[in-house]
Amino acid sequence: MKTVTKSILFGMSLSLCLNMYSFGQEEFLSPIGPNNEPQHTGKFEPNWESLSQYNTPEWFRDAKFGIWAHWGPQCQPGQGDWYARNMYDEGSKTYNWHVDNYGHPSEAGFMEVIRSWKAERWDPEKLVALYKKAGAQYFFAMANHHDNLDLWDSEHHEWNSVSVGPKRNIILEWANAAKANKLPLGLSVHSAHAWRWYESSQLADENGPFKGVPYDGNLKKEDGKGKWWEGLDPQNLYAQNHKLSEGSEDINKIHSQWDWENGAEVPSVEYSENFYNRSIDLINKFNPDLLYFDDTGLPLYPISDAGLKIAAHFYNSNMANNDGKLEAVLFGKILSESQKEALVWDVERGAPAELQQKPWQTCTCIGNWHYSEDVYNQDRYKSANDVIHMLVDVVSKNGNLLLNVPIKGDGSIDDKEIQIVENIGKWMEINKESIFSTRPWEVFGEGPSVEIKNPINAQGFNEGKMKFTEKDIRFNQKGKLLYATILGLPSETVQIKSLGSRASGFGKIKKVELLGSSEKVKWKISDNMLSIEPPADFPNDIALVYKIQRK
Repeated sequence: MKTVTKSILFGMSLSLCLNMYSFGQEEFLSPIGPNNEPQHTGKFEPNWESLSQYNTPEWFRDAKFGIWAHWGPQCQPGQGDWYARNMYDEGSKTYNWHVDNYGHPSEAGFMEVIRSWKAERWDPEKLVALYKKAGAQYFFAMANHHDNLDLWDSEHHEWNSVSVGPKRNIILEWANAAKANKLPLGLSVHSAHAWRWYESSQLADENGPFKGVPYDGNLKKEDGKGKWWEGLDPQNLYAQNHKLSEGSEDINKIHSQWDWENGAEVPSVEYSENFYNRSIDLINKFNPDLLYFDDTGLPLYPISDAGLKIAAHFYNSNMANNDGKLEAVLFGKILSESQKEALVWDVERGAPAELQQKPWQTCTCIGNWHYSEDVYNQDRYKSANDVIHMLVDVVSKNGNLLLNVPIKGDGSIDDKEIQIVENIGKWMEINKESIFSTRPWEVFGEGPSVEIKNPINAQGFNEGKMKFTEKDIRFNQKGKLLYATILGLPSETVQIKSLGSRASGFGKIKKVELLGSSEKVKWKISDNMLSIEPPADFPNDIALVYKIQRK
């Protein structure tokens, strides 16, 4: 394939770029030089063609359900998502709250939020044990967010949780808790976008007494003399030693520039190399089983080869740690079909409408990604019913569910969240055999929701636009067993049309059981359907699972 030149690259749409970049040699605006963290060499090389040798490990296909601690300094204010960006949006709710509680962002920027974050009630082993009891088969921790604070003893970034804030090695403690609970460890990395995401910290108020006074994203190391952050360089946190992207004064403009297009200021080589070195350091220190990037394809792609090199290093080092067998899982968003050969597709807050041939994952949250007091006070958490219905739907389509339970800044979860997690666990205790180690059936489901058009938007974002009912059924299988899950409590005879004697490739049915119930199931088969009478007593109030055995 021909090399794509720099001048052509930014004249093309992102989708075209992704298609052209499927395989072959590429030219990058910010290539990673040789004098950085060394690559672990092996089977995989840093290009899409080599990475496409990847096969999803069976352990991940069996696991189905993980819980995520999407936790960092932006949880400290309790004001929800993207705090470190939105606090610089003059007149916004977040800005006003920050001024009232910390001060004006020219004098008290996000650095002060980091300083106030102490994690004083955090007990990682207790939390991970709770998640495991709820049925989690792997655990994820956030290693950094767009706020650019590394949550470990980072070798390449002075702004880390060991040197500031809680002054604890957050990732090490999470890793130890996962190990103690015998759960695979996942780490999520989001900081590739800090360059563009933090541009709001370069701005200034347009009105009022601070009109024209620059926010603290303009501070330099020398400005810290005599202050608590003396010796630290704010530019290493905010990464704002560059001109603003086009339209940066519009807080929402970033969404159209997420993939370094439409007038986005392109990250420098130094920025890309720093991201690369930090990510390699993270992998080398903690040997995660799963690695999640909040990026289209791979981080900094297509302007840099950083993501490709990190991916190859991750796969090769994982093989070296597993006697030559690849057990790693690496996620990417908005993947082309060829990229799905190299990575596991992650869908944020949503699910595809159809059964997928390759394993995939949806990531979602019971509330906001970062802890929000408003969500708690207004009772806006997803219920255990919502989570289980989503899990069953996702598993029926060959997917896994990664669920974030928001953590307060102090490291605790609230009483409502505890109840939700415990209720998930109660359903799992009865019905887990219908989830873990299963595989999709010939059809994923039937019922009204199957007929509804609910397309994915960008990364996903199509959850909650339809409600499952007792008429919706989802299937998955294990050997000679088929599990049919009713997404509700049936008030009348359950009619499973996919299991009529003429319609089904399942074979003749030998036995039908209801998980969690000793009551004999009343059922009959006809040409057009399998009919099942509801039980006298429901074993749970979320979703009934019928275990169907063929002869």
